[in-house]
Amino acid sequence: MALLNFRKRDPEIVDGFNPQLEAFLDGYSIEMMPRTAAKVEDFTALLPKGTRVYIAHIEGTPIEDMVETAKRLATAGYAVMPHFPARIIKDKATLDNWITMYRGEAGVEQALLLAGGVAAPHGDYHSSMQLLESGAFDGFKRLHVAGHPEGNRDIDPNGGTANVDDALQWKQRFSETTDAEMALATQFAFEAAPIIEWADSLKAAGITIPIHIGIAGPAKLQTMIKFAMACGVGPSLKVLQKRAKDVTKLMLPFEPTQVLTELAAHKAAHPDSNIERVHFFPLGGIKTNANWAIQHGGASAVPANPVEST
Repeated sequence: MALLNFRKRDPEIVDGFNPQLEAFLDGYSIEMMPRTAAKVEDFTALLPKGTRVYIAHIEGTPIEDMVETAKRLATAGYAVMPHFPARIIKDKATLDNWITMYRGEAGVEQALLLAGGVAAPHGDYHSSMQLLESGAFDGFKRLHVAGHPEGNRDIDPNGGTANVDDALQWKQRFSETTDAEMALATQFAFEAAPIIEWADSLKAAGITIPIHIGIAGPAKLQTMIKFAMACGVGPSLKVLQKRAKDVTKLMLPFEPTQVLTELAAHKAAHPDSNIERVHFFPLGGIKTNANWAIQHGGASAVPANPVEST
């Protein structure tokens, strides 16, 4: 398998950068919440203009705060992609109102549609598929849906991937009829091999929707483990658990350098791979994540001196 081969190679480092990693980071996206975005005075000191910024909609966040964050980012020159979690949307009127506000006040043309992190629906919707078939997003230029490289116990409570697979086949058929560009934005994982195996399995099953692979940005190991357990990350969690046993590394931040270097090498060796982009979950903070990207060539359009992390 190609994975074994690329792990043996050390790509040439040019001017301090790994060119494969730099190429793989091109066009990366990142996630924010209104409360974290409010702490950033100048986005342009951190992120290249045009970066796609997902706005995470956590239950209880007022839609006005979401829209104001979208407006601020759009005004600063960023491509804004708000979350639409189906299970916290009460009804079609609420959905239409959110869309009207986003489009009217922030010019939003992109959206991430997902079921959401609550167990029981608050209203008429329980899945991203219902949102897609509602027609409410007609005219959007880009629509992303969730992907799960390590399965999802909320969807397949008994393990396996049967329900997830059926949903992906439905979304594949939808992608062939919509004018919107689509992609799978995935949950984060920490090991390249399961990601590559999952992506290859989708391709073999006829799922051609491009994959924007979720990666956790630099964070304290304890923080990373907490989020991984809360989000149901499975097989690759052993990477963190192994590191936690090494007392010399326990207090050091965990960085995504290894997993991204391996994925970048795979992409370079297999340019037709359905793994298309990187999507960051900044678990250790927006500035910390942005600085890491700058240091690894993923943000050459921003000032050369990264800002101080917070």
